[in-house]
Amino acid sequence: MRDLDEFLNARGQQAELGAHITAAAFDHTRHVAAFALGDGTLRLTDGKTWTSIQAHAGAILALSPHPGGGFITGGDDGKFQNIHPNNTFETMAAYGNKWVEHTASFAGKTAYLAASVGKNLHLFTARGEFLRTLPHPSTVTGIAFDAKGKRVATSHYNGASLWFTASSSDTPRKLEWKGSHTGVALHPAGAALVTAMQENALHGWTLPDAKHMRMSGYPAKTDSFGFTKSGRWLATSGADAIVLWPFFGGGPMGKAPLELAHTDGAIIKQIACHPNLELVAAGFDIGVTLAADITRERILPICGPGRGAVTTLAWNQAGTHLAIGTETGFAALVDFSAG
Repeated sequence: MRDLDEFLNARGQQAELGAHITAAAFDHTRHVAAFALGDGTLRLTDGKTWTSIQAHAGAILALSPHPGGGFITGGDDGKFQNIHPNNTFETMAAYGNKWVEHTASFAGKTAYLAASVGKNLHLFTARGEFLRTLPHPSTVTGIAFDAKGKRVATSHYNGASLWFTASSSDTPRKLEWKGSHTGVALHPAGAALVTAMQENALHGWTLPDAKHMRMSGYPAKTDSFGFTKSGRWLATSGADAIVLWPFFGGGPMGKAPLELAHTDGAIIKQIACHPNLELVAAGFDIGVTLAADITRERILPICGPGRGAVTTLAWNQAGTHLAIGTETGFAALVDFSAG
């Protein structure tokens, strides 16, 4: 049997961080990966050395790259933090005993930062200046900017909302479907919005006409999902294989999904679509991580089981490095560049 750690041992840097890893992200301006931990620390590495920043008094719940370099974080201590490239940090907003559960950022001509606190989504400039609060009927469970930063989507109970970032209106476009929606993704070309559901399914709407799409049949909840760079496929977790719904040729309705990397009962917990290629990384509840080439339907094992469930996966912007984190505190930075 092939050693499932072969690629990790040849191309990866590993560390045991000692606490549950909640998220990972890469700096936009330099080769640095960040791992957010349940003990409130942010661990930074360039693949050689590690730095620890005590960013929060409680668990870090959310992590995103800052458009200008560094990172933004949200914690159960109610703080929304800006982690600067020099490893200092400042509090952009403090919300008392309310959790900052989700963060997102958009890097473009006009850059944005976003943080969700309960029923509200707060928008900021890249300099940390507060812009406005977008109110929702229930707790915000996911945030996604579109490819141009003109709109921001949120998921919540009974559907999703789509807001124009530059508008002062408090009235979003509402996409309604009864039930608990737990995450959101926007098609790269703006052709669809998809949410994960509490009942082991996904729901979607075509844009702009808002025709409903239903993607079901999962044995577990879809904790992680996203569109490939081309927008041809929606890659999802929640099954014993990577489930890929086709968003071309009239799909996904009436089309069967492509399933790659079947396992014997292990469930995929995390996926991360490559920023440039039709390639998806997937992490399982048994600790296995692999990469799937969708076009060739080929599988590359990255690391084997025994390190706890994979809780986060993240590619850098160039797609040359993958960050892996697990519930036991295992972290890896894996080099996919040629040479």
